[in-house]
Amino acid sequence: MSSGQEKPLVGQPPPSQLSPTCPGHGQAGGSESGSTQGQSRHLTAQMQRSLLPLCLSLEKLRGVKDRMLEAMDLGLSRRTHAQATVRMLPTFIRSTPDGTERGRFLVLELGDADLRVLLVELSGDTCQRVMVKDQRFPVPHAIPQGPGEKLFAFMATCLCEFLDGLGVPQRDFQLGFSFPFTCRQTRLDQSYLISWAKGFKCPGVEGEDVVQLLKNAINKQDRYHIEVIAVVNDTAGTMMSCDARAGPCEVGLVVGAGTNSCFMAEARHVELVEESEGRMGVVTEWGSFGDDGTLNDVLSPYDQRVDQASLNPGQQRFEKMIGGLYLGKIVQHILAELATQGGLFGGRTTPALLTRDVLEIADEDLGLAAAQRVLRKLGLEASAQDCFGLQQVCSAVCIRAAGLCAAGLAAILSHMCRSRELSRLKTSVSVDGIMFQGHAKFSQTLQPLVKKLAPECDVTLVQAEDGSGKGIAMVTAVASRLAAQRRQVNQTLAPLQLSPDALGKVQALLRREMELGLKQETHATSSVRMLPTYIRATPDGSERGDFLALDLGGTNFRVLLVKVGSQEQGGVQIVSEVYSIPPQVALGPGSQLFDHIVECIADFQTKQGMMGQTLPLGFTFSFPCQQTSLDQGILLSWTKGFNASGCVGQDVVQLLREAVKRKNHFALDVVAIVNDTAGTMMSCGYDDPSCEVGLIVGTGTN
Repeated sequence: MSSGQEKPLVGQPPPSQLSPTCPGHGQAGGSESGSTQGQSRHLTAQMQRSLLPLCLSLEKLRGVKDRMLEAMDLGLSRRTHAQATVRMLPTFIRSTPDGTERGRFLVLELGDADLRVLLVELSGDTCQRVMVKDQRFPVPHAIPQGPGEKLFAFMATCLCEFLDGLGVPQRDFQLGFSFPFTCRQTRLDQSYLISWAKGFKCPGVEGEDVVQLLKNAINKQDRYHIEVIAVVNDTAGTMMSCDARAGPCEVGLVVGAGTNSCFMAEARHVELVEESEGRMGVVTEWGSFGDDGTLNDVLSPYDQRVDQASLNPGQQRFEKMIGGLYLGKIVQHILAELATQGGLFGGRTTPALLTRDVLEIADEDLGLAAAQRVLRKLGLEASAQDCFGLQQVCSAVCIRAAGLCAAGLAAILSHMCRSRELSRLKTSVSVDGIMFQGHAKFSQTLQPLVKKLAPECDVTLVQAEDGSGKGIAMVTAVASRLAAQRRQVNQTLAPLQLSPDALGKVQALLRREMELGLKQETHATSSVRMLPTYIRATPDGSERGDFLALDLGGTNFRVLLVKVGSQEQGGVQIVSEVYSIPPQVALGPGSQLFDHIVECIADFQTKQGMMGQTLPLGFTFSFPCQQTSLDQGILLSWTKGFNASGCVGQDVVQLLREAVKRKNHFALDVVAIVNDTAGTMMSCGYDDPSCEVGLIVGTGTN
């Protein structure tokens, strides 16, 4: 072994100043064990050089986070989804558990080598006790390559056998289905298989709805009534398995042999589904992040070698730096390089140098003893420095994985905070997988880095409780709860729902009343008055000139100057001002109300430099009137809080003219009194000559 007295690399910071993802961070920790006891331990310059490519500064991790955010946006967009490396697949999970879920639920979990069936019972109380009974059934060798019908028949048979063994009298069950293959999900209970993997290649299934195939197989058994409520990704199950007492948990993270994540996104941002309200669970499929080259500056030479030797070169680049399936291979390449250069094991190496035990060796307290034991199994006589070096290599690889995972998780949290327009986000993250559960250094690195990379988020990492079992049961339970709520809402709203036949009857009745209102002999008894407006034509677009308009219909009164010109002259231009109608005026003598209106008109004309001009005026008077000509309207009754005396039964245009004479400020040429609904029709008619109907649907309707 090379001398332990080599000097550190020039420019390499001391361990206390290193980024949390740099080699050497925390190297002095750990208890001494076995032959390493009392020996000097430090990183040699040669080892520092070998581990330096794994060093990721906070600035670099922030860059990874920013690139992940961009990739997530591409995956959420309908336009760019097909080319996105981070697919952002909707799960159709619309709510996380609230702790009230209760009942018995079946879970069917298809794995590589076995089928797991579970009966999960949720108490629905404040403690949300979970009772689980499960059974594993080995998948026969002929099933993975046999007809798809036999695979689903096998699953249905196992379900019934499991229930038979429980001896429960219950015959009706709701089921959640974990189907771990690439699918296109269109509903919570509808998922079409895109492609097989993991040794399965059953003909007749690709392109088919796997939920329907399972239902068909269960129905053929004709023994239990099992309703398949949901087909669920394991990452979504992890998110849903979080204890409701941990507070809102809207993120799931799996860091095991591979890695993936799931979170509750704002539905309006998930363009692959036609929903604009509420939230939607989204599985990121972030393992393929970087497949387009966006992480090339992060990849080390060791990552490149692992990728080239893999079954899928150029794919799953992010996962290959984080997933436990690949970390041993990265360590193997680093150790081989160090051994070849004489930096470890006295220059000796072995083909089986190291592909496993990475997590155990990286442990600060027990890692040195584990390193010594593993090296002895490989036939290598290792010095204390060799064991320490091996531990540091494993630790550096694991810590870098935690840093990259933190960058991805921070991107999700920042996206949630930004999309919800929050200044601060508080949530829990349910985490599953051996990397988090089996390696203290990984979890100890992950949490503080997430806080540094997403400082606007308060995050608690919670270890998942059987994400594939309890979590999928929770998805099923939540879907059942929401369905029950929807049934209750539908039942409440049922009296308000009108069938096409009922709407047809309303249409016929309305038409009959309209015809009665148009006839002189039946007009007085009709509920639909059909009042004439004396408007005899709609605009044809040739209208030009300057006009005054008054609009009275509420607590405010509006005066407008409307200039109508050609499109080249700017079309219709409007200047207006709003004046208040004090309550004492609205409820006082009619003369006081109309005098106030005239004062407002005078003020407006003065401000617009119009005093002395007499412009044609239209008066929108939004109260029930009996109109006898275009410029004459008899007030039938006050509404909207008005009750000025001496006005009902009078021509409101004449009342306005008399007020003008009293004030003697200006002359007024009232051309028309108009209902607001007629005004709506005419305003549209100027732009579209074919417009002959006006409709108002506001606080009221006409």
